[in-house]
Amino acid sequence: MNGIDRRTATACPCPAARDSLYTSVHVVELDLAEPGELRSPGGIGSAAPDGRVLALVRLHGHPLGLVTATGRADDQVGLRRALVEAAFTEIPITAAQLTTARIGVPRRRAGVGSSAAPPLISVVIGTRNRPELLRGCLDSVLRIEGPQYEVLVVDNAPAGDEARRLIRERYADRVRYLREPVPGLARAHNLGLAAARGELIAFTDDDTLVDRHWLAALATAFADDPAVGCVTGLILPAELETAGQAALERHGGSRKGFTPRRWSLDLPSGDPLFPFTARQFGSGANMAFRTGVLRAFGGFDPATGVGTPAHGGDDLLAFFRIVTGGHVLSYQPDALVWHRHRGAPDALPARLYGYGAGLGAYLTAAVTAEPRLLPALLRRVPRGLRHAAAQAGGRTTPPGRRSARLAAWELRGMLYGPLGYLRSLHLSRTG
Repeated sequence: MNGIDRRTATACPCPAARDSLYTSVHVVELDLAEPGELRSPGGIGSAAPDGRVLALVRLHGHPLGLVTATGRADDQVGLRRALVEAAFTEIPITAAQLTTARIGVPRRRAGVGSSAAPPLISVVIGTRNRPELLRGCLDSVLRIEGPQYEVLVVDNAPAGDEARRLIRERYADRVRYLREPVPGLARAHNLGLAAARGELIAFTDDDTLVDRHWLAALATAFADDPAVGCVTGLILPAELETAGQAALERHGGSRKGFTPRRWSLDLPSGDPLFPFTARQFGSGANMAFRTGVLRAFGGFDPATGVGTPAHGGDDLLAFFRIVTGGHVLSYQPDALVWHRHRGAPDALPARLYGYGAGLGAYLTAAVTAEPRLLPALLRRVPRGLRHAAAQAGGRTTPPGRRSARLAAWELRGMLYGPLGYLRSLHLSRTG
C-alpha cells in the first residue's frame, strides 16, 4: 500500500492540520447497494465516525475503491451522502458492475454439475505472544460465510501459554491448536500445511480481520481456472488512528489495487524484474494455495520468514515458485482482509528494514534454488533498480518531503538480506 488510493475525494472542506500534528482517520465500509449504513472494517457492527473518514466503497460486496470525507457524529446522514457522492464522482462504476451478483453467490464450475461439493478450505493463522490480536482475528474468521472450512492456529515459539488457553476456553470445538517450538513464520506455516485437511489452504496473520466473504472469493478464483495455483487478495488498514499507523500505510502497506490480475510465465507483467519482483503479486497476510501444489513445492523455505535472521521473504519465494513452476497466480480484490497496523511511530524504520531484508533474502533464496535463473536476474537488475528508485521517489512524508531516511532503511535491509538468508540457512541446517 502506498498511502491513500489516488482515486479519493474530500467530500467537504476541513482546516489543514499543523505539520507536527496528526488527525486520526476513521476507517469504514460503505456498500452502495445498502447506502443507509456505515460499517466498521470487517463488517463488525455499525460505525458512527466523527471527523476524517476513509471509506472502502463496495457494491454488492465487491470492493471498488476508497474515498474520503469529513463528517460529524451527529450528522451521519450527511456523511453517508458525501461518501456516496464522492464514490460516484471519483470511482468508475460500469453497468456490468451494477448488475454483478453479490460475493458468495455460488457460481457453477465449467464442466461440473451443480451438485459438485465445494472443496474444504484449511485456514492457517500463525501467532506469537499476541492473544488479544489473535482473539479478534479468530472472531472474524469464525464469522465467515460460504464454503466449508477448518481453522488451525499455529503458536510459534511462544513465551507463555496464553494462546493455547484462549483457544481451549473460547474456541475449543472450532479451532485446532498447534505449537511450533522453533521460531520462524515459515516453519509455523509448514506445520499448518502438514496438518491441513483441505483441498485449498489459506493463510493470514493474527493481526488481521478477515472479510466474511474472504474464503468464498478465494474459492471462486480457484474454481474459475484449474491452472491457478495461488490466489492473493486485497489488504487494507483496519485503523489509522495514530501517526505511526498512517506512516506505515504510506510507506510499507500491502494494497495492490481494486482490479483483478493474473501472472504466469505466459502472462508476464510490465515490471522489468518479472518474475523476480514477487512483491507485486501479493502478501503473506492474505494468500491461498492448492494444498497439493504447495506440498509438491515442499512448502515454505524455513530459512526465510519473520522470526529468522532473514526477516521475511517466505511468501515472496512461494509466489515466485508458483509462477516459475508453470502455474497461474491470481490476485482477487474481492478476497479482502483488514490489517491492524502497529501504532508506534518508531516501529516504522524497523518494519521497512525488515521488508527490505525479506526482499533481499527472497532473491537470494530464489537464485539458490534455481541457479539457472541467475543470469536472467542480473540482466534485469539495472532496469529494476531504476524502476524501484522511481517508485520510492514518489513516496512522500506528510509535509510533502521525500522520505530519504525511510527509503535508506529499506535499502539497508535489502543489502543485508542475502547475508541474513545465508545465516538463517545455516541455522536451519544445524539447528
